[in-house]
Amino acid sequence: MILCDTGILICLVDRTQPRHHDYRQLVIQLQESLTTNWACLTEVMYLALRQGGWAMQKQVAQYLLDDLLTIYDIRSSDYGRLFELMEQYRDRPMDLADATLVLTAEKTRENRILTLDSDFLFYRIVDQKNFNIIQI
Repeated sequence: MILCDTGILICLVDRTQPRHHDYRQLVIQLQESLTTNWACLTEVMYLALRQGGWAMQKQVAQYLLDDLLTIYDIRSSDYGRLFELMEQYRDRPMDLADATLVLTAEKTRENRILTLDSDFLFYRIVDQKNFNIIQI
């Protein structure tokens, strides 16, 4: 499992993105499923609709249907920690999707992430562990 942020998912399905081919090749080489959460998926589907309509949304859906992308479910018992993270990083500021990915990392103990967001250089998993940003 590798955590995956919104920007990478859009890059994977939008052929007009400058690094589209590179990230598609990287995901194929990694041969591991990508994990995101509902906040990121919502962002991806919104951006895909705006940038490419249903055809691009369908590509995202196919990642889910083919089990190449899984969704980590944030539970109501995690809301306190989620908003704690957003307060802790309010100077960045941390958006909800980023907070859910940090929370997902804490819950799954996975620190590898595909992201285009430089904020993940600053975020810490349980205040100690850095993210391992997989780069091309």
